[in-house]
Amino acid sequence: MGNTLSCCVSPESSPKQASRQPAERLEEIQTSTEVSDDVTVPYLQHISDREVPEELALECNPSDHARASTLFLSKSQTDVRDKRKSNHINHFSHVSPGPLSKKYSSCSTIFIDDSTVSQPNLKSTIKCVTLAIYYHIKNRDSDRSMDIFDEKLHPLSREPVPDNYAYVDPEHKLIYRFVRTLFSAAQLTAECAIVTLVYLERLLTYAELDICPASWKRIVLGAILLASKVWDDQAVWNVDYCQILKDITVEDMNEMERQFLELLQFNINVPASVYAKYYFDLRQLAEDNNLNFPLEPLNNQRAQKLEAISRLCEDKYKDLSRAAMRRSLSADNLIGIRRSNAVLS
Repeated sequence: MGNTLSCCVSPESSPKQASRQPAERLEEIQTSTEVSDDVTVPYLQHISDREVPEELALECNPSDHARASTLFLSKSQTDVRDKRKSNHINHFSHVSPGPLSKKYSSCSTIFIDDSTVSQPNLKSTIKCVTLAIYYHIKNRDSDRSMDIFDEKLHPLSREPVPDNYAYVDPEHKLIYRFVRTLFSAAQLTAECAIVTLVYLERLLTYAELDICPASWKRIVLGAILLASKVWDDQAVWNVDYCQILKDITVEDMNEMERQFLELLQFNINVPASVYAKYYFDLRQLAEDNNLNFPLEPLNNQRAQKLEAISRLCEDKYKDLSRAAMRRSLSADNLIGIRRSNAVLS
């Protein structure tokens, strides 16, 4: 090359600069933003520094992001591990496990599950949602709450609230009975129950609250009220809930709904991916706690219906593939498709 200045320089002649640690880069940024005492310029943080990191956003907002794990499933893992450990000990101590409650398919009988992500089973979904609420109450971090959700300050019935109401965790049966009564009286759907759980966890995350024995009924009622208005086409009015819970006033329901929306920051959007995540996590919760979804044997009528649906989907995909093939042929000015003969050896 001959020139003293060349684009090809040996690595020994220009050693690489040592990579700086994040703390050193942060210190350099802070030093560069310092100004002299004579000039006072307000320090404006860069927008990239003000944004929440994606990992933190996923961890803090499971009701907004499909990749974040749900809160109820993580809170139930402690009890699930204890149950598995107990079953393992009982297995080695030769304790009879009892009759099997789960149905299995055989050569002569096939059991299928009617519950799907688009049409969940109502009774099983309510059981799973109330079980998730039960684990929220049982494994709560603290007792952070608000006055609007306190049942002592805003009772749902005229019956006196016990003195120890804030210290005794409700059983799963009690939570299920309360939610089941509301869903039966208001004729709500199973999808509404899943959206209720999404709003409940969004409230706990956004407002940094805990669902505790003193507030669980009013928090669940507010989530059901909001989910029924957002999800169902024919929403249930607040006055209708006052006919179900006869001792509550319309003004109280309106105020609770208003504060619930403000705590949610008026974010009532539930993406399809988040809905599907909650559905499958609820099924996982049911499997961990032996809450089996109902299985029905496959009869001739059901088999013919499934065959007709599969044939309809197959014809639809064939039509789509043919239309795509026609578009590609017209674009390339081709008359037909040449297929080479297979060579068998």
